[in-house]
Amino acid sequence: MSDNATLRRSAKSPRPEKTALVDEIKELFSSSQASVFTEYRGLTVSQLAELRAELRNNDTEYKVYKNTLVRLAAKEAGYELDEVLTGPVAVAFAKSDAAAAAKALKTFSDANNALVLKGGVLGASVMSDEDIKALAKLPSREVLLAQIAGTIQSPLTKSAGLFQAFTRNAAYAFKALADKKSAEEAA
Repeated sequence: MSDNATLRRSAKSPRPEKTALVDEIKELFSSSQASVFTEYRGLTVSQLAELRAELRNNDTEYKVYKNTLVRLAAKEAGYELDEVLTGPVAVAFAKSDAAAAAKALKTFSDANNALVLKGGVLGASVMSDEDIKALAKLPSREVLLAQIAGTIQSPLTKSAGLFQAFTRNAAYAFKALADKKSAEEAA
């Protein structure tokens, strides 16, 4: 049966459990910073468990759903993902740091050729597999925040050093003046 026939059939009389799954997927789309689609064909159960554990460390859920249900939820959420949803597809829902999730998936994909990055969603934008790879090259959220803090702190540190130098040099000048005056009085 084709996907269109399945969609028509499910649109006529969706079962409550399927409707609940579509709602769950739609909620995951809306509550996630990013969603990355992967093809996992050829991965063993232990490799999938390893991938899930790595993604969990990055506050990311890795779920396998039927493509038809993901397609319905995506359409309801406003995304057109037909070309991505072919073959066995799993979705990584990144809750907080999209770059960290993409980096973890890219690293795992590099080590295990069976995992294929297919594309994703970041905010309201649909992304290609190349976009996901570019996202993986970005520093993590913590690194970006540290860089911003360093950028803000640097001028303040320089200013504090300049103010210290002024007072220190002024103190040396006053001491030199006092020493000179006391030397003149002694002579």
